[in-house]
Amino acid sequence: MAQEIPEAQEASGPSVSVVLVAFHQLEALRRSIAALERSQDREHLEILVLDCGSQDGTAEIDSEFPSVSVLRLPHHLGATKAMNIGVRTAKAELVFFLSPNVEVLPGTLSQLIARLEQDTDAAAVCPLLTDPSGQPAPGVFRYPSRESFASGALTPMDLDLTQESIPVEYPGRNALLVRKQFIRTVNYFDEHFGEYWSDADLAVKVRRTGKKIRLYPSIRAVLHPAEDPLEGDALAEADRTLGAAQYIGKYNGFFAGASFRLSAVLSALFRFNFRRFSLLLSGQKLDGTQTG
Repeated sequence: MAQEIPEAQEASGPSVSVVLVAFHQLEALRRSIAALERSQDREHLEILVLDCGSQDGTAEIDSEFPSVSVLRLPHHLGATKAMNIGVRTAKAELVFFLSPNVEVLPGTLSQLIARLEQDTDAAAVCPLLTDPSGQPAPGVFRYPSRESFASGALTPMDLDLTQESIPVEYPGRNALLVRKQFIRTVNYFDEHFGEYWSDADLAVKVRRTGKKIRLYPSIRAVLHPAEDPLEGDALAEADRTLGAAQYIGKYNGFFAGASFRLSAVLSALFRFNFRRFSLLLSGQKLDGTQTG
């Protein structure tokens, strides 16, 4: 059942701002926005698309969906900076981070809003993501560790889907509704990260502030399989490794992070991958800055 929006809230602006960070994902973005347009209480949604320098027509998506606002970034600044720009631009006090690969159901957002407003212990809530056939899709993990970064595989959480709600550790940013005030309180997403792992850093911040992220199995959205548009990009791959080193250094100590990065540098050298070696050594992030 759709949640009624009080008249005072209606007058003051949208109840939730949807932030989609996109890069060369035009077809997926069309599907995702079309689903948002069918949402209950659509008139209370603000939809923001952060285009990271796409060349496939993504930047002109507002010509197809006039009610959508597009922020055209000059080049790929990395998801972290793009999300911070989205949060600072958002008019609502609730922000829904949504992947272009996710298709919400008509009641997804209104139900999530109701749950978050009722749960003062939660900083964020998320739906259960399913594949197009309706089966649960992977996407909720334990907090990353040095071991999981080294293996290249995060550890999935076992979810008891019979529960009304489940406290989860790291749900990523495919479909995450967050209180804007919480993001402000923790000083936004940490821009020491580029494209990767700032969402994992935010998940740890939720735990450290004594708050929770809750998943509601009865509230669902569809995660469509898709290729990563950055797959095979040497700079993006280096950014992923440098982000992992930043995360490890932040939560396991400087020397642990430096050791992880040094191991990756030496591995690239021994494999004669001089492009990766140079990027890792310099600390070059996807957004054009350096990790230091």
